[in-house]
Amino acid sequence: MSDAPPTVPAHLPARTATHAAALALGDDALVLSHRLGEWAGHAPVLEEEVALANIALDLLGQARILLSLVGDEDDLAYLREERSFRNLQLVEQPNGDFAHTIARQLYFSTYQLFLYQRLAAGDSEFTGLAAKAVKEVAYHQDHAEHWTLRLGDGTAESHERMRRACEDLWRYTGEMFRPVEGVDLDWQALEADWLASVSAALERATLSAPDSPRTGGWAAGAGRQGLHTEPFGRMLAEMQHLHRSHPGASW
Repeated sequence: MSDAPPTVPAHLPARTATHAAALALGDDALVLSHRLGEWAGHAPVLEEEVALANIALDLLGQARILLSLVGDEDDLAYLREERSFRNLQLVEQPNGDFAHTIARQLYFSTYQLFLYQRLAAGDSEFTGLAAKAVKEVAYHQDHAEHWTLRLGDGTAESHERMRRACEDLWRYTGEMFRPVEGVDLDWQALEADWLASVSAALERATLSAPDSPRTGGWAAGAGRQGLHTEPFGRMLAEMQHLHRSHPGASW
């Protein structure tokens, strides 16, 4: 794995620890926002389509603030190449069926909630953003827990789909707790809180935390180094297509 700094447009200021953290956290929010936006017109019910769209907009707002700490948010979103993105591999995974989307959201929003709670209580460049975002993320996590319970403790079909989704995405969760340059906190304590919360949610849903590895072995986790899974390239091409097709255009 390469630990080289992220590649950003040449006119941006020199890379700092703050830039590294803002890129990592901003890319997480940007990529997951796009994934959730793919549900527009395809969600199982209208109310859920609105809910997912609102979560996507919350994440997009977070991404805009974070990326603006580094440089021009549009350039960073639409002109970087795949290897320059520093998002977790978890958030780039395809939506799959609705259960996969919910499992991904449960894992990530629980992580993000504990992360932003800690950042909001600290004193850094991210304190203000975190204090505002923690309220949004608390809703995201509650929404994901609600659907995890509804699917896991529903029909035999919904239970099996939720179980399979949790199992499939579990290997991507270990990467969330690898220290991010520029974010000073106790990552082991964060992981312990996350694991306790997710395990409790799964238990209430008549599920259990998968026993497959989250770190080492076949577990995934190189997104922070710019190494991404195969679906990410297709997603990025779609996300960047309009901007790259009409350089300099404005609406």
